[in-house]
Amino acid sequence: MRGERQCIERVFEAGIPLRAAIIGGYGNFGSHVARSLAGDPAIQLILAGRSPAKAKAAAAALDAANPAEAGAYDLAGPPEALAALRPNLVINMVGPYNGQSYAVAEAAIACGAHYCDIADARDFVTGIGRLDEQAKAAGVAVIAGSSSIPALTAAYADAALQEMRAIRELDYGISGAEQSNAGAGTVAAVLSFVGQRFTQLIGGRMHEVTGWGDQRRVDIPGIGARWFGRANAPDLDLFAARYPGLADHTFWAGHAILPMHFGTALMGWLTRAGLLPRLDRFAPQLVRIASLFNVLGTGTSGFFMTIAGEGDDGAPLTRRHFIVARSGHGPYIPCIPVIHIARAMAAGRCFDPGAQPCLGLVSLADFRAAFADFDITETSV
Repeated sequence: MRGERQCIERVFEAGIPLRAAIIGGYGNFGSHVARSLAGDPAIQLILAGRSPAKAKAAAAALDAANPAEAGAYDLAGPPEALAALRPNLVINMVGPYNGQSYAVAEAAIACGAHYCDIADARDFVTGIGRLDEQAKAAGVAVIAGSSSIPALTAAYADAALQEMRAIRELDYGISGAEQSNAGAGTVAAVLSFVGQRFTQLIGGRMHEVTGWGDQRRVDIPGIGARWFGRANAPDLDLFAARYPGLADHTFWAGHAILPMHFGTALMGWLTRAGLLPRLDRFAPQLVRIASLFNVLGTGTSGFFMTIAGEGDDGAPLTRRHFIVARSGHGPYIPCIPVIHIARAMAAGRCFDPGAQPCLGLVSLADFRAAFADFDITETSV
């Protein structure tokens, strides 16, 4: 398994900060990453995006150990615009990643910079290997999916293998807090699979399922029952090879606010019936509609994961994990891996050159250490 390794020498010259360019550094997720990295004296932040004015304002407002810089860069390029920022690391925080090209990663490779993102789009993350040869030739690491899925879910599964000789079943889901606080890009990423067909591993074979279908209720300690529907994720392709013997693998998603959750399910049914087109095209409008439900929200997100397998003695063994994020801190969890990667590189650690999904690069201990900074409670049984 490729992964993080300790370099004999620093990747960057001692005393010179890592230049980390955050594309979308003034957005909801990007600004959180920027604030988290701002206090590190080994990092020089460059906030960039389509709006130079917004990037400049965000950089000026950031209380950074090294005064943040601002720049202009659009996902469509040109590559020279990214090279002009002189980055050592490019962090792509601009979603949705469904249908997004690898232009940012290719531009990073072209200027000799490492790359990572918080993509959770199945095709985008699983297809990143097509850039492997280019990345190796340039001597840089290209890491897709540095997010809750697949990075966090893989961290839990990897930890389970310390006491299991084989994992047979993975079943997990994310219930977001009120989605009206999310941007159109985040909402579009969810809506992209609602009412659409995709595959999940059931009984040792891939079977087609419908996004947001097969409603189920799960009790999460600390917040009670939450509703979930089937959801798409890169894990569903990546984990079968990573965990030999895996026979059942399901991922679920849901809204905390019931009218939003079942309204989404209804729209999915209408889409499946051909009465509505793909829902992600309506993301901006649905974000505005969702704001009407703000009064019903609590700002609490939930996560559950069940891992079933065989212990070292061959006996059945099951582990269950739950995460509750209050105070609106749930959206910070997907940002943990890119923050970890940037800090690790700035501290002199390196990642093997090549392009890969974010698997095995952020440990469960790393996630738990990051949870301590937020209103997040984790329980395991």
